[in-house]
Amino acid sequence: MVIILLIAVALDWWLGDPAWLPHPVVGFGKMIAFGERHLNKGSHRKAKGAVLAVLLIALVYVLTWLMLSFLPPLGRAGVGIVLVFFCLAGTTLIREVREVFLALDRSLEEGRVQVARIVGRDTSELSAQEVRTAALETLAENLSDGVIAPMFWYLVLGIPGMLAYKMVNTLDSMIGYKTDRYRDFGCWAAHIDDIANYIPARLTALLMIAHPWPLPKGGEVNSAKGRCSLFRFVWKHGRRHASPNSGYPEAALAGILDCRFGGPHYYFGELFDKPYIGTNDRPLTTADMHTAVRVNRTAEVLMVAIAVAVGWAIWA
Repeated sequence: MVIILLIAVALDWWLGDPAWLPHPVVGFGKMIAFGERHLNKGSHRKAKGAVLAVLLIALVYVLTWLMLSFLPPLGRAGVGIVLVFFCLAGTTLIREVREVFLALDRSLEEGRVQVARIVGRDTSELSAQEVRTAALETLAENLSDGVIAPMFWYLVLGIPGMLAYKMVNTLDSMIGYKTDRYRDFGCWAAHIDDIANYIPARLTALLMIAHPWPLPKGGEVNSAKGRCSLFRFVWKHGRRHASPNSGYPEAALAGILDCRFGGPHYYFGELFDKPYIGTNDRPLTTADMHTAVRVNRTAEVLMVAIAVAVGWAIWA
């Protein structure tokens, strides 16, 4: 299983998510949309949403387990590599964030359109600073959702658990909002996602803190006190986020860059006043994006090393 993970990570670094290749998450999205369209109406919406979420997660786990169980060893390894590759989204996200900064160099409107591909908030009125902030927040949050958490669940529950986690994450990204439409129906999906990401989000922040970059001078993170100061920054600001998990990797990146994330945003036409993470509302630059990408890649490499070490200990 260690070899499967290493090959899949190498493929993700090389290919990302090729647009021509059918992706299982697209299928997950269609299943969720079908269920939401038929169940999210009338009474007992919370119960209906709970049934849909639990049923889809269990279905993905069981079907993946059955498929792998009936394959011969070589076929199981080949299919396993493809499935693990599909569950990793580090390279694609980095490419998308780079494209946001490049588009913003051309025009504000292009930047808004590009960042709308990777965030759920309304981007039509964002300033250039808010576009850059949204992209970097997403880069930090999705380092957990798209890289660290899938590997974590791979170690805990194998390939079926990794696919089940992707269904959990897709459910939350589609219906886990506190809007009038999804507040009840998506309640269970959001809570399951909170549980599934509790450890991975905090692990992600620790891996980001471990990156050997020079800390910024000034601000809340004291470079003289090094990583301990950054750890206190993450502990202080990570808990302020509306999500019990997303704030930790976002706080880690905000501390590294000595910048400010968060604040009010519109989702589906409704204003959500998110707490700020950090206090230095300085202009973000392309150099900050390059630093954030290096932090993401280093955190991913560290997680792969942990996975290999744990994997050899368990499966050797």
